[in-house]
Amino acid sequence: MQTFFESPLSSVLSKDHFTPKSLNFFQTYTLRNFRQIPQIKRLSPEQIEAVEVVGRVFPFKTNNYVVNELIDWSNIPDDPMYILNFPQKEMLAPDQYDRIAGLLKKNADKNEIDEAAMKIRWELNPHPAGQGKNIPIHNGSKLRGSQHKYRETILFFPSQGQTCHAYCTFCFRWPQFVGMKDIKFAMRETRLLIDYIKNHPEITDLIFTGGDPMVMSTKLFATYINPILKAKIPHLKTIRIGTKALSYWPYRFFADDDSKDLLHLFDKVVRSGMHLSIMAHFNHPRETEPEAAKEAIKKIRETGAVIRTQSPLLKHINDTPALWAKMWQAQVELGCVPYYMFIARDTGSHQFFAVTLEEAWKIFKNAYQKVSGLARTVRGPSMSAHPGKVQVMGISEVNGEKVFVLRFLQGRNPEWVGNPFFAGYDPHARWLTDLQPAFNADRFFYEAEAAQNT
Repeated sequence: MQTFFESPLSSVLSKDHFTPKSLNFFQTYTLRNFRQIPQIKRLSPEQIEAVEVVGRVFPFKTNNYVVNELIDWSNIPDDPMYILNFPQKEMLAPDQYDRIAGLLKKNADKNEIDEAAMKIRWELNPHPAGQGKNIPIHNGSKLRGSQHKYRETILFFPSQGQTCHAYCTFCFRWPQFVGMKDIKFAMRETRLLIDYIKNHPEITDLIFTGGDPMVMSTKLFATYINPILKAKIPHLKTIRIGTKALSYWPYRFFADDDSKDLLHLFDKVVRSGMHLSIMAHFNHPRETEPEAAKEAIKKIRETGAVIRTQSPLLKHINDTPALWAKMWQAQVELGCVPYYMFIARDTGSHQFFAVTLEEAWKIFKNAYQKVSGLARTVRGPSMSAHPGKVQVMGISEVNGEKVFVLRFLQGRNPEWVGNPFFAGYDPHARWLTDLQPAFNADRFFYEAEAAQNT
């Protein structure tokens, strides 16, 4: 497979040319200007229409690095990186697509189109896994920019980090980017977060998420990090940063104007005695092939931070064992730690990307068998469902009944973690809620307690 494609950036992607002056331009493309992408002429009128229609419902943004370095324009429409960034017709149900397409064809008023798009969004389960129930309360006030679902871990959504360098078409947080304000997570104030963590000694891990926190300038990101370090909370041991920047804009870590400051901030976190983990989202092996991505990984690791990698299993993108084995092996060779294979959440364009639980388990098992022990740090396939992270451990036969063997990797109740349980075999199941308890049981062991949190 070709690693680089002809582009303005390719000429500077050698280690001798990693300089801010040659790499510090960043161009985004949205519905407003995507027709200006030079390669867009390779799309058919039907494909351009699909971007226009589906992009009215789901967020659409890409950038010059993705367009020039990751997408193989000779393989349209099947190229996985193209599908990962550009809306496809099948991401909406036919009636949903036709509703928006019809309005565009008759040049309907923007407000009418926006209203129709919003109705469709509410049909697409915009709030999966009970996220609204994860908002913590401190002194009678909801911390709307945080989630505290698992005992040891709190998520923080800095308000200035609620966008990304480019949007993934599968993203389960798509409502964050399309104006669904009632269910948007974002918080400016770190003082309330610090007070909450201080009052909850069970919390050991703080996750910065979004959006992507790495879209913020270092100066702005430091206004969040420095107060946390200054607070010296004894039980807070780890800071995690969830980011897709290593894939979508690796220059953030070595060629942007404030890249050195960002790396110094990472170093500061590590020298404070805290563990810093960069939770990198890589969905395809191609994302680690450019020299820019390799350089970014190298620079981050030099600060003492650890890079852990994760991705959902996605039809059309990465649904083969060989691809996953290749991806994990490449990550290990670059010094990253494979962490999670997720199952695509039941939201948004889930029907386009989802595979069955049986397929997911087979892909994971066969990929896992192809790599050495260093890559077998990865866990999966895992569903981030309402009661917790549920791993599909396999398919077995117990007392003559074919069953899924499952267990909790994380749970709303920590007592559930590690406990195996069984669901009746269903070849069509794609999510936890598609399953029924095995052995004629009335309910799964966790359901009564989980129902109290709904």
